[in-house]
Order: sequence, then structure tokens, then C-alpha cells
Amino acid sequence: MLSRGEVKSIYDQLGARQDRSAYYADVAIEDLTAHADFAHARRIFEFGCGTGRIAAELLAHHLPSCASYYAVDLSSSMAHITATRLARWADRTLVTRATGFPHVPCAYTSVDRFVSMYVLDILSPDDIRSILAEAHRILTYDGRLCLISLTHGATPYARLRSWVFRIWPQLLGGCRPISLQDFLVPDWDLQHVAVMTAGGMSSEVIVATPR
Repeated sequence: MLSRGEVKSIYDQLGARQDRSAYYADVAIEDLTAHADFAHARRIFEFGCGTGRIAAELLAHHLPSCASYYAVDLSSSMAHITATRLARWADRTLVTRATGFPHVPCAYTSVDRFVSMYVLDILSPDDIRSILAEAHRILTYDGRLCLISLTHGATPYARLRSWVFRIWPQLLGGCRPISLQDFLVPDWDLQHVAVMTAGGMSSEVIVATPR
């Protein structure tokens, strides 16, 4: 498992090349989008926005025109790339570098979608629990937690690849296979759970609501 400093350094250097993960990520992102009811979301917070590719897709095609989008990332390079990518929606987006980790800079029950894709699988178990506690704090009572992470392989080839990344997470930017469901009991009600496999990589997709 990499330290926060090591993760920041990797993603500062990786920059826009992170979009190469689309070959395995897009099938999971499409599944999440189909079940998260973004069409009725008004206030979205994304933890770990990367290059802003997902945010731009949601703003362009899935969110209502009145929706506001707040995104943070540990990497200053990623935050800059995302801010540039979302410039056409500058009047209703805010992109910053994450500070005060793991505190999320949003008020109690102030957002209705908490989005984090391929981020929690980089963090330590304690940090995952802290971020999920913050998500629980800032979501409205009927808000939705929208997560994707690498998970244990669902096919023989994916199991082999997940074993490799579990041993050497630095090969995939620090990501390693985890089970998100293990962190969601007893504070969340699961609305949608799926494991999607593409390019020999299995991803766990979760949509949940706070209890």
C-alpha cells in the first residue's frame, strides 16, 4: 500500500495519461451511471476527480443544467487538468486540491450524490472508513453514494491480474483489489451492486443510500 505522498507524486506525474484506464473502466462507469439517477441530482461532490473525464461526461450528458459539481483531488496536477476540462461549466463547477484529508469540505446534508471512482482502492482501510463517514455526513437522507473500485477477479484471467495488483499496487497507480461492501455495513443500504469485467480487470460498482 502506498503512502498519500507516494500517491500524490504518482498522479502528479501521470497527468492526462490516466485516461488510458478507459479500456477497463468505461463498462463499470456506464453501469454506475445507469443506476445512480444522475438526472435528478442537483449537488454533486466527487472525491478524487482525476482528469475530470467522468465529471465532463456527467455534466454534458446526464446531469440537469442546474446541477452544481464540486470536485477535489489529492494531486494538484489532476485538479488543474480537471478545472481546464470543465471550463465550459465554470459557472457551476468548483475544482480544488484536497486539503485537510480526510475531511470533506462540505456542510452536513449538503449534497445528493457522492461520487468516487477508482480512488478508495488506493487508500488504507482506515482512510476508506474515514471518507465513507464523511460521505455519510454530507449526503442528504435520500442521497446516493456512487462508488467504483478494483475488486477481486471475476474470471480466471481477472483473478490472476487482481493477484498481481494486490502484490504490486504501484503498477496501477496504487490501486489494488478490494471489496467495497465490507466497508458499508451497517451504515448504508445497498441499492445496486455489480461486478463488471473488461480488459481482464474486475470492478465493483456500488450505489447506496445512508441509513
